Amino acid sequence: MRIYVPATVAGLRRLLEAEQLQPLSGTAFALTPRLREAYASGDDEELEYVAMSEAARASLRLLATELAEDPSASPRRAVVSADVDDVTLRPDLDDAVVRVGGPIPMARLAAVHLDLEEAGEAVRAAAAVVDAADLGDPDAEFTLGEAEDHELAWYGVQELPFVLELL
Repeated sequence: MRIYVPATVAGLRRLLEAEQLQPLSGTAFALTPRLREAYASGDDEELEYVAMSEAARASLRLLATELAEDPSASPRRAVVSADVDDVTLRPDLDDAVVRVGGPIPMARLAAVHLDLEEAGEAVRAAAAVVDAADLGDPDAEFTLGEAEDHELAWYGVQELPFVLELL
């Protein structure tokens, strides 16, 4: 199953060092049967994009914690896509949520998706209000939308060391 794991730049650096990805609490996102049922239309590619977008929003939550501890942390959403077999569906949490059984080795990673520098200020602002947006605050939702208007760039896993060196 293709999964999308929320991350941050610091998390990507840990991934390179450990040569494996450990999703926080095992949480990832995927095109699940429940997600497919939630949409009246959409092909697999469109629904995979929805799952990746959910992971990008979860990345904002991780980033909010990092920025609170270190305001100089890189304000970029990151999502790692991987192909794994050991997942458990978690429709009690959300339509696209899955739990991963353990660390994901580099060989199972498919790609890295990362904000470009131009998204930095919008992402920083969205990280500060993501929880309020989830609770329905219209101003926070607008701020979140500003960040989500920025598409994540796609990188091959082999490009990750070079991309991180440039940050």
